[in-house]
Amino acid sequence: MGHLLVIESWVGSMSRLLPTAIREEGHEFTFVTRDLHHYLRSAPAGDGPHPLLTARNVITADTNDMPALLARLESLQGAFRFDGVVSSCDYYLPAVAHAARRLGLPGPAPEAVEAACRKDLTRLGLSEAGVPGPLFALCEGGEEAAAAAREIGYPLVVKPVDLCAGMLVRAVRDAHELELACQALAAFPVNARGQDRVPVILLEELLHGPEVSVETVSFAGSTHVVGVTDKSIAGAPAFIETGHMFPAGIGEAPASEAARTARRAVEALGLDQVVCHTEIKLTPDGPRVVEVNPRPAGNRITELVRHVLGVDLPAACVDVALGRVPDLAPRPTGVRSAAISFLLPDTDGILTGIEGARDLRARPEVLEVSLVGPGRTVRAATSNNEYLGHVMTADFEGGGARAAAERLLAGLRPSYEPAAGVVA
Repeated sequence: MGHLLVIESWVGSMSRLLPTAIREEGHEFTFVTRDLHHYLRSAPAGDGPHPLLTARNVITADTNDMPALLARLESLQGAFRFDGVVSSCDYYLPAVAHAARRLGLPGPAPEAVEAACRKDLTRLGLSEAGVPGPLFALCEGGEEAAAAAREIGYPLVVKPVDLCAGMLVRAVRDAHELELACQALAAFPVNARGQDRVPVILLEELLHGPEVSVETVSFAGSTHVVGVTDKSIAGAPAFIETGHMFPAGIGEAPASEAARTARRAVEALGLDQVVCHTEIKLTPDGPRVVEVNPRPAGNRITELVRHVLGVDLPAACVDVALGRVPDLAPRPTGVRSAAISFLLPDTDGILTGIEGARDLRARPEVLEVSLVGPGRTVRAATSNNEYLGHVMTADFEGGGARAAAERLLAGLRPSYEPAAGVVA
């Protein structure tokens, strides 16, 4: 039995999937956080104790102060004897890698993780290695961005280099929209975890074509492709993920090209002992890397993979953190494709209910239904952080899971009332 050190977590589904995988594999864990109430506030009512609270120990430490955190963890190692370090939260993946190195535990190189978690460093590293991506420019402010935009040409995409879930990523068509996007970035100097942001603006050419993600596991110097997931995007000028299907319904040749490109990207960044979720655009000129995420996929993509292949990616994340060989062998599940579709708010207000969900769970193609309850204050979605819930479906015959999920989601009807102080 191993003892995992978990440094922070997302508050979404992976905050449950990762600790559950640790327990199901027969291990235990210590949870280190700067603010336990961050997780307690986000736990749905009535779901029982949050899996993070099944930790052997819950320790409060300043996880945003790397030198202090590493010193604290080193002092705890003598008593707790950690065997591996993990997190599901992008903002703390560099801390995980540094902690593993400091404690002499298995883990990816901190420099590689930092390069993957910073979109500017990713772009530079992949460009140097010849891995295909968009034309791009790194800018220190609005004036530099305006000059770079004239070189790249509109339309283009404006990105922060160190935020997640599509936050503040915008397509812009002209200089005015670029100026507004840069102002929005400047007005957000600290992320949701209280960390100072890097004030670099990333400009990229707007890529066209379907988007997929490639799920990989790297260990012992080799990167293994588990499969390719496709996704649907909406919310222009934002880029909001509205659904996913595994395996991607794109054909064998495009899937193979995407997989090769993702493997090149992971290896070019020097990532090993890590599960990765690499996003790829399949453009008319071939695959182009959007970003490399050195952690298991979110949005319950890991569950789509599990339903189709029987492969447990959260468990693989635990295994590679412990220096063990993960079990990536596919198993017959009877499911040919699995998909998830997300319900998005299209207005600001207070959710009063969601009609149409009563009989969903009884349908044979439905794997999961999860919807927030009334009383939630919502706003029109601008990122992946504003979902009202999801429907997950399976197709036992072929690649029809996405169509089923989208059809069922279309039958859900949210209703709202104005929030206090808002005139309807």
